Amino acid sequence: MNPQPLRLRLTWKDTATGDCRSPILDLPIALGRIFEAMPATINGKRVSRIALSSSQISRFHGVIATEGNSIVVTDTGSRNGTFVNGTRQTRCILANGDMLQIGPYAIGISFAVNSAETHSVNSHIFFNPQTNGPDPALGPEMVSPLPQTFSSREFPPIAFLQASRVTMRSLQSMGFPVFEVDWAAVGGGLGSFIWVDLLRICGVKVDRIAVLGMENQPYARYRRLCLNSQIPLRERLRSNSDSCPDNIWGWPPYALRESWQELLKGRLGMSLKLMWQVFAEPTFAETYTPRAGNVFDSIDREILRIGWNQMFRYGRVLAIRKTDDGRYAIAYSRSNANQRNRAFLIAKYVHLATGYPAIQFLPDLQKYREQTQDFKSVVNAYESHDSVYQKLEAKGGSVLIRGRGIVASRVLQRIYEARQQNRDIQVLHLMRSPKPQGNKFNLAVRQVENHYEFQPFNWPKASWGGELRVMLEKVAPEFRPQLLADWGGTTTANRSDWRRIVKEGLSQGWYQITFGEVERVERDSQRRTVTYIQAKELKGQIKLEADFIIDATGLDAKVKTSPFLNDLVVQYNLPLNDLGRLSVDNDFEVPELRNTSASSPEGRVYAAGAITLGGAYAPVDSFLGLQYAALRSVKSLATNRVSGVRKLSVWRSFVQWLKWIFNKSPG
Repeated sequence: MNPQPLRLRLTWKDTATGDCRSPILDLPIALGRIFEAMPATINGKRVSRIALSSSQISRFHGVIATEGNSIVVTDTGSRNGTFVNGTRQTRCILANGDMLQIGPYAIGISFAVNSAETHSVNSHIFFNPQTNGPDPALGPEMVSPLPQTFSSREFPPIAFLQASRVTMRSLQSMGFPVFEVDWAAVGGGLGSFIWVDLLRICGVKVDRIAVLGMENQPYARYRRLCLNSQIPLRERLRSNSDSCPDNIWGWPPYALRESWQELLKGRLGMSLKLMWQVFAEPTFAETYTPRAGNVFDSIDREILRIGWNQMFRYGRVLAIRKTDDGRYAIAYSRSNANQRNRAFLIAKYVHLATGYPAIQFLPDLQKYREQTQDFKSVVNAYESHDSVYQKLEAKGGSVLIRGRGIVASRVLQRIYEARQQNRDIQVLHLMRSPKPQGNKFNLAVRQVENHYEFQPFNWPKASWGGELRVMLEKVAPEFRPQLLADWGGTTTANRSDWRRIVKEGLSQGWYQITFGEVERVERDSQRRTVTYIQAKELKGQIKLEADFIIDATGLDAKVKTSPFLNDLVVQYNLPLNDLGRLSVDNDFEVPELRNTSASSPEGRVYAAGAITLGGAYAPVDSFLGLQYAALRSVKSLATNRVSGVRKLSVWRSFVQWLKWIFNKSPG
């Protein structure tokens, strides 16, 4: 009987989206940037070709093949080189658990036999439909807004769900309340708030706008995720000074406001320090970022100014369908239990800003929790997990951090604060691979220190409004993933306190970094977690024991993770971009959802936020990115002479800015 041929599992994370891929492939395997540039066969054997989007990767970068009883990776003369476990190699024998680095991609190597095995690399923690907070007990079937079976009492009715275009007469005959407005913002979060704020500034009246959301504070979920990931109100967000959700003009920026507040308190030195920080960043001073509490307070002021509470309606949106008169029917639930409390909202212009539908959770940790039902020792950084730090302060212990980036940095800072109460705390930071060098784009190279890659914000600043924004907008859509891969990736802010904590922890021995590919996570007889990894340093399996594991790997924005968005995509056969997000034009409109009617102007649907990543704008999920999307969409409406929307001329902008300064209603 012939032995089954050896195959390789390659596991990597998309640097732009954070999505994981983990295919099992036959050897030989070619790696490169251009699919057609890689050979289809080598020595008569069919090649598995993997194309990775990045200008740092050569057209045909390298090949993995068998040589005798060994598996060897060979660099085929690439410009930026091939790294194995952090060391540059031209030819190297691979071992199970090795980490291959080409360009911005860290690719885990694991051996697998030839089988039909499938491997899930995307586990999630979904948001509870009742609380709008992360709930580890929920599965995808429990968050779907659409009924799995239908009866006469189900909502939305099956006749509504199966129709691509519904009539107003049929809606009124369904027996549910029907409300009509001109503008509807679906989501109710920061994206909705910024869009509605701009509509009000451009002359749209309060009674013609409806906002559907789960919580009347537009920053409620964002604040909850900040608090869960250990960013209290006194701490600073990863946002710059002039990116102000409450103020589309960006003036006065947060730094000036905070400096003025410090001056009023008699703290002249701190006031001057803040001003110096803004004028000297990032070369001579650390990049300024605002305090979370100040951001939320400023949004509260704008909420009252624009009449947000009069426009907001509690509603869990279930489905959207086109109407026969050029509008859109939005089916939503106004309560969680009362069947009578369901309704339809009819709108001419709809804005989708639903945010992240789920939190990413590492599959091995998900499996551990399913097997042990232990939700206290193994947690996600975006879940409420203050009990971990409370137990560490009281009894000490050890923590294993998974993932590196802004959230991992903040978690480490919180553990450092706990060590001030109890020195008997150890931290082991598990990373998949070393970081030998930072991402490159043209002549720019990001700084790396202790395997952390530094960048002030989650995208280069020029991608907000500089030359990189123009470049991405002009380039053909098929080349956008390559640019996003080069600009993106897991980075953390270059904060002096975080760098000091890492250096101090490494020198004192209470903080250690190790590299490896996780095989499984179990619980031992003392009820501690045991993580089995293929270690890079020791070339074999080792055990990592810890009292707690904190997963800091991020959020998930794939459209198919959201049942509501997925229903919309399927119903209208909407195209997704190369990153699996909604395909929008440069004005953030979903053109396939335009609704034409002979009797009225055509209806339009716009989108904003992480669900649009992959289009003509990179930092879509940032404060400034949401403002940019709102400006482009509202400008397109004004240009098309949509009734009620006035152009934001220089004079109107100045008058509205004065109203903002004096806290007067837009009118």
